[in-house]
Amino acid sequence: QVQLVESGGGLVQAGGSLRLSCAASGRAASSYSMGWFRQAPGKEREFVGAIIRSGTYYADSVKGRFTISRDNAKNTLYLQMNSLKPEDTAVYYCAADTFLRGGYYYRSERYDSWGQGTQVTVSS
Repeated sequence: QVQLVESGGGLVQAGGSLRLSCAASGRAASSYSMGWFRQAPGKEREFVGAIIRSGTYYADSVKGRFTISRDNAKNTLYLQMNSLKPEDTAVYYCAADTFLRGGYYYRSERYDSWGQGTQVTVSS
């Protein structure tokens, strides 16, 4: 397990951009898979994207607009969000598979460590 802290959320107009950060403490982030999820009011948590050994993967709803990257020296995961839409409004969470469970990257059950979340609000 590691401690994860998200930052970078805020209020932005439709069409704008934000970059979310997820700082990990303890075990190096490069040694395990990580993912981004989001949850809107009244809805279940949904998969956004993940970075695993074979590469990066994204939900169809954000493909082409969002990009995941990792800075191993800073032990930080990033989510660059461009062309934001009102439907992107949600609390965004980062997660880590520090137990090396494996499995489907889009399933929340794979991940054992979670951040506290950061609010992203996109106005029309």
